[in-house]
Amino acid sequence: MGELSSSSRAFPEFVCPGEALTDMIRTGPDQWQSLVGGSTWNVARSLAKLGLSTGFAGAISGDLFGDALYAASEQAELDCRLIQRYAKSPLLAIVGETSPPDYFFIGDDAADLYFDPDALSKGWDQRLRWAHFGGISLARPRLAPKLIALAQRLKAQGVKISYDPNFRKLMDANYDATLVTMCGLADVIKVSDDDLIGLFRNTDLTHNFAKLRAMNPKAMILYTRGAAGASLHSHLQGDDQDRSWHAQPPKIEVVDTVGAGDASIAGLLYSLDQHPERSPQMHLNFAVASGAAACLAAGAQAPSVADIAPLFANMS
Repeated sequence: MGELSSSSRAFPEFVCPGEALTDMIRTGPDQWQSLVGGSTWNVARSLAKLGLSTGFAGAISGDLFGDALYAASEQAELDCRLIQRYAKSPLLAIVGETSPPDYFFIGDDAADLYFDPDALSKGWDQRLRWAHFGGISLARPRLAPKLIALAQRLKAQGVKISYDPNFRKLMDANYDATLVTMCGLADVIKVSDDDLIGLFRNTDLTHNFAKLRAMNPKAMILYTRGAAGASLHSHLQGDDQDRSWHAQPPKIEVVDTVGAGDASIAGLLYSLDQHPERSPQMHLNFAVASGAAACLAAGAQAPSVADIAPLFANMS
């Protein structure tokens, strides 16, 4: 039998609605390198690399930048039926410096803003188990309300919600209401030290984490801290007490940390969905090992289960 047609093929079980963009990275005086990216798109790619049926839901431009994003989505084996294309400008992240990061975004009327959840194929969400939201898509005024409404609708349908704010400088006080709403909807929240400092606009990490936790005491929180490791905060079934587990990253030769956060939340979702028998500590270990595996090569990496397995085994 031949391959199923796109119309008869089952829709994905994981979807990441949000932004796919082009990183324009300065590599020297008047020299630039373009790379496909975007927080939610990176998580979608990572989930697909882990073997999960995944789609990216968003809008991209109809030009060569959009062509590159679409081709990369196909290569990542994402369900491209959820990608919309418009004859609008591409969304660009201009990265003038990488250490420390210094960047801004170009795309005041870019294609991503025209994403229309109501125009997605009928039945696209019939098999959906998880939806991941976050990134700058939730900080773009014309796009964010559509994504929040979509998250609320999916939550009401029984779909589990994952949320990684992934702080960027445009997330000022105007983002506060979105943070509260999305945390309230989320089953899983992923944050880092940089997120907590940026979102709450102060450096008191303990205070900031407590404020975040209070927004949804029932959510599971993955708190990543780079070389200092990570922690998982959750309730055990039938227990109202908040508990936490901690893990140190495996010892590796770090090439760079680009995309490690996206790989870690993808690893956690994979572990929760595919291995419900695991303890919270094991789920955390797999998430940390996933983030570490993404640091073994330059650029944003989407590690496979085979890439993660030896690191995970050394932590178990």
